[in-house]
Formats: sequence, structure tokens, C-alpha cells
Amino acid sequence: MQNNLFTQIRTKYNILSGTQKKIADFVLSNADKVILYSISELAQQCDTSETTIMRFLRKLGFNSYQVFRVKMAQELSNESTQAIYEEIKADDGIKQIKQKVILLTINSINDLHKLLDDASLDKVTNFINQSQRILFFGVGASGIIATDAYHKFLRLGLNVNICTDSHMMSILGAHTTQSDLIFAVSHSGESRELMDAIELAKENDTKVVVITSYANSTITKFADVVLLSSTNETMYRSDAMVSRIIQLVIIDILYVGLVLKQGTSAIKKVNQSRLAVAKKKL
Repeated sequence: MQNNLFTQIRTKYNILSGTQKKIADFVLSNADKVILYSISELAQQCDTSETTIMRFLRKLGFNSYQVFRVKMAQELSNESTQAIYEEIKADDGIKQIKQKVILLTINSINDLHKLLDDASLDKVTNFINQSQRILFFGVGASGIIATDAYHKFLRLGLNVNICTDSHMMSILGAHTTQSDLIFAVSHSGESRELMDAIELAKENDTKVVVITSYANSTITKFADVVLLSSTNETMYRSDAMVSRIIQLVIIDILYVGLVLKQGTSAIKKVNQSRLAVAKKKL
């Protein structure tokens, strides 16, 4: 993962205290002003103390406020207008809403470019190639992402299964083997339903790939590979909305990577799947 400051703030947001989240929100929304503030001025703007500001910085890996400001200034210079992380406000018109939603989505996609490690993606495609069975787990909105992944990899003729029911997931997890692979999708990374099933699967030495927005979430402790989908949490949109878009992009990257790795045999299977569906259309 590249050491991008704004990306770090968003992906570590869930481990921040309430006051630290307030600081994070202020920094993300006012980065162009913060680079000019002293630590005492930032503390005053956030209605907190300099000590709390330093605790916030240490969670991001900084021991110096000056280094933090320089890093932010460098990234603002590099990202130009794309460094706008402005919150949607209650009195925004449709023009402002459109602009802000698009910018927030673009910023999250840029985060994905920085967060996704090429070696991890390659490792996951190898896992898929080597697995006898692939299980996609997700509940609620994450179940939609798991279903999309199931649909894509089913078109390659792989032995895949989808499960969005917590009881069924635990049963499947209990009966996995070393030759199976589980994809666990969870925006928060704190879904008890998924973790119960994965914990059972790990007892069978089953490989687990986790797709989540937070690097320090509990579910990552069970993962062989973690693929991060960062979002900027907002008041007026579900915090998982952009995350779902990013997770779909991750699935697409893995799908295309696998097709290229398998070569002509994968193309043949994709065409077979297209023909099977085409027969149902007028």
C-alpha cells in the first residue's frame, strides 16, 4: 500500500475515537486550510487539545505535526482539485450533490489504485486457479457483491457457491477443506456472521480472501489475503455505498486477471456462458 495520507485517514477511520473522528472529518474537508494551521490552531478548530491531535497523528504513523503538514501539502499539490473531500450539506442543490458524489467516488477509486497490492491480486488469482471449490460469503449489502462475484466466476465454469445466510455459512464453513477458497465480503469487517463461518473454515486450513474497507478490522485476522476498499464516510449517504462500487471493481480486476491467466480455455468458457444466456433472449 502506498503511503497516501488521505487514504490512511479513511481506512483507519473505524479505529479512531469520537474526538479523533471529528479531527479526521475536519482534516479531510479542510485540507487546504489545515496545511496553514499550527497545531494549536487545528486543536482550536476541532474544539480539542494539542495532545489529542498528537494521538490522532500517531494512529496515522506520524510523530511530528510538521511532518504531517508537509506530507499533506505534497499530496494536495499532487492531487490538485481531486483532493477535495467536502461533505454533502443539507442545503446543497442537485448541482452540488452531483459534483460532490462524483468527486467522492473518484477519490475512492484513486484510493483503490493506491491500496491494492499487485502481489496480493496475483496471489488471489493463483488461489482461485488452485482451488477445487470457491465459496462467496456476504450478508446484507455485502451479499450483493458476493452474488456478483459468484455470477462472474460461474461464467468461467468454476465450481462456485454463494451464501448470504448466516446459518448456511457456518455449515459450509464447518465442512470446507484445504482445497477450498472462501471470499468473505464485509464493508465494516466486523460482521459476526461471517467471522463465525470463517473461524470454522480456518480450523480446516481453508484459504480465506477478505474484501473490506478497513485494514484493522477484526475479520482481517482470519484472512490469508486482504483486499481493501476505502471510502469516505458521509452523513447523507450510506458509508458503504461507494465501498460497494469499489468492491465491484476489485471483483472485475480479479475476473479479468484470471481470464488472462487461463488464456484460451477461459475465453471458450465465457463464450459458452454467453451462448447459453443468449438463447433465452428474443
